[in-house]
Amino acid sequence: MQKGGVILYPTDTVWGIGCDATNEEAVRRVFEIKRRADSKAMLVLVDSPVKVDFYVDEVPEVAWDLIEMTTKPLTIIYDGARNLAHNLIAEDGSVGIRVTNEEFSKQLCFRFRKAIVSTSANISGHPAPSVFSEISDEIKKAVDYVVDYRREETGHPKPSGIIKLGKGGQIKIIRE
Repeated sequence: MQKGGVILYPTDTVWGIGCDATNEEAVRRVFEIKRRADSKAMLVLVDSPVKVDFYVDEVPEVAWDLIEMTTKPLTIIYDGARNLAHNLIAEDGSVGIRVTNEEFSKQLCFRFRKAIVSTSANISGHPAPSVFSEISDEIKKAVDYVVDYRREETGHPKPSGIIKLGKGGQIKIIRE
């Protein structure tokens, strides 16, 4: 990933396609692999709540409570994204960030020392695969590296909840 590579990896929810969230060329490749319009934003993973501050101009106070109290994976969409690839930031200047607590993705983020793109491992418009065995060969062949961990799991994890935090403490639930 440090050289702009794209990986396929297990996250705290479903398997994801990932790359360095600060590398515009790598982000562009993820959009190409997914055949997704680059106007559709993708989220990023970080290993610690402290890292959120680095990627968002002003973190609303309520975000810290949500991060601390959530019992399941939660992606929060923040206004004022910064220090990320420009093609990763939504047209309105926002970005979705999830603090991962799953051991592999947490260690990956910690060791990489940057936010990592996390988008479902499917072609845009097709169902998101829940487990490795459901990921298409097209996706597997398009990435530079496929993580050899948790490939045998058969459970069906759910995608994260998504909340958008707006100005003045507004909270909008996008997905429960």
